[in-house]
Amino acid sequence: MTDLDKIVSLAKRRGFVYPGSEIYGGLGGTWDYGPTGALLKKNLKDLWWRDMVQLRDDIVGIDAAIMMNPRAWEASGHVEAFTDPLIECKICHQRFRADKPEEIAAHEKTHKGEKVSWTEPQTFNLLVKSYLGVLEGKQSEIFLRGEITNGVHVNFKNVVDSTRVKIPFGIAQIGKAFRNEITPGNFIFRSREFEQMEVQFYIKPEEAEGKKWFAYWKQNRMDWYLSLGINKNKLRFHDHEPEKRAHYAKDATDIEYEYPWGFDEVMGIHHRGDWDLSRHGQYSGQDMSYIDPQTNERYIPWDIETSAGIDRTMLVLLADAYTEEENRVVLKLNPKLAPYKAAIFPLLGNKPELIKKAKSIHDKLKEDFMIAWDDRGNIGKRYLAQDEIGTPYCITVDFDTLEDDTVTIRDRDTTKQERIKVENLKEELESRLKS
Repeated sequence: MTDLDKIVSLAKRRGFVYPGSEIYGGLGGTWDYGPTGALLKKNLKDLWWRDMVQLRDDIVGIDAAIMMNPRAWEASGHVEAFTDPLIECKICHQRFRADKPEEIAAHEKTHKGEKVSWTEPQTFNLLVKSYLGVLEGKQSEIFLRGEITNGVHVNFKNVVDSTRVKIPFGIAQIGKAFRNEITPGNFIFRSREFEQMEVQFYIKPEEAEGKKWFAYWKQNRMDWYLSLGINKNKLRFHDHEPEKRAHYAKDATDIEYEYPWGFDEVMGIHHRGDWDLSRHGQYSGQDMSYIDPQTNERYIPWDIETSAGIDRTMLVLLADAYTEEENRVVLKLNPKLAPYKAAIFPLLGNKPELIKKAKSIHDKLKEDFMIAWDDRGNIGKRYLAQDEIGTPYCITVDFDTLEDDTVTIRDRDTTKQERIKVENLKEELESRLKS
């Protein structure tokens, strides 16, 4: 099992993830994605969008606002029930979630034998408050969204009226959410600002349809994670027992990954019934029903939700790809996810003729691929640096290149090297990246 500290160290050292506001002492539960992290994150989101929207005829995408009318959060139950139980250590006054016994036990050990007593649990709302208005003291209290789901449901009628979608259909969205977490932790696993990618899939309100589509999306999402190259032995389903589901949920399961601390959630699949549309209809006074264009039947659809944390998926990718070999650390990312698809090296950084040739190859390839450039130090160290960020191929321009127009291409995982004609590089990379 990979040590989380090693992943955190690599993430900062190689530009994947930095602590938020670090030069000011940080801000707990916030993280900044660096150059390689931003690329990896974009590749992940692009692959998800392609799979969920581009390649399907039954899902459309939206991008809803982060700020919403506060009534929307009352309707969804977040104002009343989006809470965690909070307790406070009476010695140091740090606060923890009462439903996390392992974190409580770890904190008690920090007091080195002192008997720790705790306050009684209190409910703590996770919504992050903000204010709108130009005059101080006359501003309206609003909330930053605690999840991105609401923006889809409040636009259900708009999507139906402005497109040709028919039940069953889904609405996809990628976006930021915010939670006033009591104890953010485990690196980017639990943060106060995070990103989600979700589909709300609307179906006829029939038990058979609900069971069919819940089973379909459960397997579909597991297959997608496997398609990213994640070790299948580290993924599993965790079906929620009926008494542990949300009161409105007809079924629920998590896809869990074996993180460095053990199995934990990366995605949830939830059969939400008609809870969301019914509540928004009640609170807004709008009719949220759907009229079947063939039968004229009117009903409130049921919703099967697939909700994945992008930051958690990023941690899965880093943890799963992190590999220590005898003389190197390799991030064995699926090439379609890798921040850079190839790196271009002039064999020597002080030879103008090599630099010029390597630059021409770099500039040509970057029209079709994300390409890295490195002319620092010896070639071996450059290979190792690219291995650590997951670059699948390194292309070296040497003196033979100037004679026969061939380059050396090195495979990240096998370290095998081959000579390739420069004119064939684009097609060679395309072929390797597809396989």
